Amino acid sequence: MAATPAVRALEKAGVAHTLHPYDPEHPGDQGHGEAAVAALGADPRQVFKTLVTRVDGTLTVAVVPVSGTLDLKALAAAAGGRKAAMADPADAERTTGYVLGGISPLGQRKALPTVVDDSALGFATVMVSAGRRGLQVELPPADLVRLTRARTAPIGR
Repeated sequence: MAATPAVRALEKAGVAHTLHPYDPEHPGDQGHGEAAVAALGADPRQVFKTLVTRVDGTLTVAVVPVSGTLDLKALAAAAGGRKAAMADPADAERTTGYVLGGISPLGQRKALPTVVDDSALGFATVMVSAGRRGLQVELPPADLVRLTRARTAPIGR
């Protein structure tokens, strides 16, 4: 399995991590994050989805549990802005270098401001996309926050 930019970033930083491949082909009516949870038998509070948004026009990454939704007002406040909205999917893919359903907060083409939901800090490890559909990476939340230079805040509902 070829390493993605996210996996290479973790290896370069010397961060202990575990890859969890799964079959992404049949998400059905559920989203990509929910499909990962189902395929891996993981706790949906411990698996995080990566959402690309715009806060006052600036592309910003939000990392929230698959079990919940993103609170756009809370994200705007955490990012020091006034208004947040979901980014255009084409902008998200072009800027991060990843495809929808496989966007990782790690190893993005252009490092974007990132906010991780503070619930991540309650787990020894969390899972995020490893940079392609069908591949999650498990790592300590402190390493995720450090490598993405993220702020943590209660941005999930």
